[in-house]
Amino acid sequence: MSLNRSEKEAVISEVTSLAAKAQTLVLAEYRGITVADMTKLRVEARKQGVTLSVLKNTLARRAVAGSSFEVVADQMTGPLIYGFSEDAIAAAKVVADFAKTNDKLVIRGGAFEGKALDANSVKQLASVPSKEVLLAQLCGLLMSPISRTAVVLGALAAKMGEGAEVGEVTEVAAA
Repeated sequence: MSLNRSEKEAVISEVTSLAAKAQTLVLAEYRGITVADMTKLRVEARKQGVTLSVLKNTLARRAVAGSSFEVVADQMTGPLIYGFSEDAIAAAKVVADFAKTNDKLVIRGGAFEGKALDANSVKQLASVPSKEVLLAQLCGLLMSPISRTAVVLGALAAKMGEGAEVGEVTEVAAA
């Protein structure tokens, strides 16, 4: 179905606004995917805050012109699905996870921070833990010395308490 000029302009402006907010763009070829599988992919993408769009490549090229995603304009050929995400890794993670279970979805490339990514780079980006996991790991690292100190102090207090009587332990604790 062909779009008239005003519909094309609306698509371009919508994709331009998506590109302005997004940190990452992932391109994947979807040739041969069933409608049911594509629906599953879209549902998962929505849950992760990723916008998936099937666009005419010429409109997509015009929409990303002048943005940090212009570096992948030469890769925009064939039947592609475009995944935009404000989270740096969400689009890559959604597409890569789906591609693991469905061999018809082929990652073609993407863009992150103004740099073009090939398929392997997109998969590497997808393997980066989420922000929540990274924050939890950081908290664990920060808590590790404190908890080790608490264990050592607890063991020291227990050792001092073994040979002392009850009155002596309270005096040591008060000091």
